Amino acid sequence: MLLLTKATFAVMIGFLLSASLGLFLVPYLRKIKLGQRISVFVNENHKKKEGTPTMGGLLFIVPTFIATLILVLTNKIIFSENLAIVLIVFLGYAIIGFFDDLLSIRKHDNEGLSTIQKLIAQIIIAIGFFYIYVKNGGETAFIVSTLGINIEMGWLYGVFILFVLVGCSNAVNITDGLDGLAGGLSAIAFVAFGLVSIMAGYQDMGIFTFILVGSLLGFLIYNTHPAKVFMGDTGSLALGGIMAAMAILTRRELTLLVVAGVFVIETLSVIIQTISVVFFNKKIFLMTPLHHHFEKLGWSETDIVKLFMVFGLLLAMAGIFFGVWL
Repeated sequence: MLLLTKATFAVMIGFLLSASLGLFLVPYLRKIKLGQRISVFVNENHKKKEGTPTMGGLLFIVPTFIATLILVLTNKIIFSENLAIVLIVFLGYAIIGFFDDLLSIRKHDNEGLSTIQKLIAQIIIAIGFFYIYVKNGGETAFIVSTLGINIEMGWLYGVFILFVLVGCSNAVNITDGLDGLAGGLSAIAFVAFGLVSIMAGYQDMGIFTFILVGSLLGFLIYNTHPAKVFMGDTGSLALGGIMAAMAILTRRELTLLVVAGVFVIETLSVIIQTISVVFFNKKIFLMTPLHHHFEKLGWSETDIVKLFMVFGLLLAMAGIFFGVWL
């Protein structure tokens, strides 16, 4: 009962801090003209969003850090090595996204940091992750007890960490294309991972995750259609990175594929389209990521978001079943 109370309080404090911060931050971002540039390749309906403030990820990043710090300092949660890793990944990917957004605004296009620059930064974060993880006695084997898989990877586990971090952060980034889509799907996914973490005995990470869920709900006040602010790479990279970190630390890497299934499908649509165009000179989808395909079919933005959210919820429930029960 106490744990349930803590989780509920975590959601509440995250939400209140995020919703309150938005009252000041959103107008400020608009005032200093940190507007998003819209790609010429997207649906015409998106052109009216030109100039909408970006870097809105700060709306859930800052409150989550503040709330976590408050709970640690008041001894409501223990500051463990795993929580340290989670915070490092969250902050690290937020910084990468922040500079990516800042450069793209200064260049007046959608190109910020180069691929090499992003990869170098992500490698540094992965090395820090791996070092703390191993020093804390973490296993370097890929384990899926349900399927009887136990493969010792040694130092290659560090490469695996990098692969999961990069893949997941880019998946959320790719999905962030419609108002409320990436934020809503992430909130659903983190509810699942919060429950999985607590049931697996990682209460500190579970509470942190529920703080993030509350902060995301506060962010969605300003991000649902019509969006007053976009999360930008500042938010999407941070969300993807932390999602991957939670999966690795709770040893639920395959659960991640289920819980984040919509993000995976969105990414696969881009990969399939690219392969088909390059090798066969033929499009499979009208446009990728997949949410743009539905837009080309004439679906409204809000209907697409609702459909994807329903699938995200179903997959999250399946992920809880797979990650906890099986």
